[in-house]
Amino acid sequence: MPAWLPRAMILALALYACFRLGSWAFDQLIGLLINVLIAFFLALAIEPAVSRMSARGMRRGLATFLVFLGVLIAGVGFVVLLGSMLAGQIVDMVEEFPKYLDSVINWVNQTFHTDLSRVEVQDSLLHSDWLQKYVQNSATGVLDISTTVLGGLFRLLTIFLFSFYFAADGPRLRRALCSVLPPARQAEVLRAWEIAVDKTGGYLYSRGLMALVSGIAHYILLVILGVPYAPALAVWVGLVSQFIPTIGTYLAGALPMLIAFTVDPWYAVWVLGFVVIYQQFENYALQPKLTSKTVDIHPAVAFGSVIAGTALMGAVGALIAIPAVATLQAFLGAYVKRYDVTDDPRMHGRGRRRGEPVLTRLRRSWRASGSDRGDGSGGGEGGQGAAAEPESA
Repeated sequence: MPAWLPRAMILALALYACFRLGSWAFDQLIGLLINVLIAFFLALAIEPAVSRMSARGMRRGLATFLVFLGVLIAGVGFVVLLGSMLAGQIVDMVEEFPKYLDSVINWVNQTFHTDLSRVEVQDSLLHSDWLQKYVQNSATGVLDISTTVLGGLFRLLTIFLFSFYFAADGPRLRRALCSVLPPARQAEVLRAWEIAVDKTGGYLYSRGLMALVSGIAHYILLVILGVPYAPALAVWVGLVSQFIPTIGTYLAGALPMLIAFTVDPWYAVWVLGFVVIYQQFENYALQPKLTSKTVDIHPAVAFGSVIAGTALMGAVGALIAIPAVATLQAFLGAYVKRYDVTDDPRMHGRGRRRGEPVLTRLRRSWRASGSDRGDGSGGGEGGQGAAAEPESA
């Protein structure tokens, strides 16, 4: 056995063990890494407000605390307002449910010429097998729901703590990162940090604009239909549909439909149709234009980045995909060499100029190259070709 073979085998086993250990550690810490990434972008979002307050003489930690306190108060107030409204509407719906059921049964009997009664429908529902199975599954899933809620609260607390430290100790974090880099690299890191702050702020600005437009549009609809709590529902639709990716649209449209159903069941259908139509308008007309203007990326790139982020990290990836891609594009744009574009009609979407066929021009260039070489191949044939060219043209 060669002398180096045992050492090579030990080194290979050690490298394989390190790889497996690193893979296991990464799988265990992937949740924490995603939370840190969310916290970093959240800190970038509040960085302008914190820096502005700090420039006026306020301590950076106190400024960060005040910003988070304002966000927390606004969020809790909004949740309490909607919770009280929703609780009152649910009580009203439960009390008025027999009337709704009677109206639906009467419509079915008149339309389809049936002979249904509310008592028979209620008995069939209460004694159905699927309802009993659903109640049993719900009873066994209470513990799982409680565990999920507690895990979500712990994750939310973790994100807020990390984002608070990132925002409060932003300058110290930048100095610590730049202290291990040469001066040229330090300038690049600071520039990338500044670009990330601008792009994240622009993304939130565009989301805020779309939330405002969506809230106004749905408020007008709810006022026309006479649905109660129209301002609160409009704010709900605007915020939830824009700041909760993937399922935000469905959550935003479900509550107005529920409240509209208490007024008139057909109003819920009208709300559903408006939500679907407005969502298409927002996806294909409003969102690409606003995102491309504020975040400065192409609408197709923005749409593709959201799809890629969702495929990689789910809802979190969809939320941070656009500011991350915009930051990367702006940072790499300074290192891509660009050239002047030639003045060609095809650059402006116009076709090639009309003239002689392509084959004729290729023959002419071939004859010209042959005559330049002096091989005589472009002599007689060239004259014939020249005489025949006007006919072919």
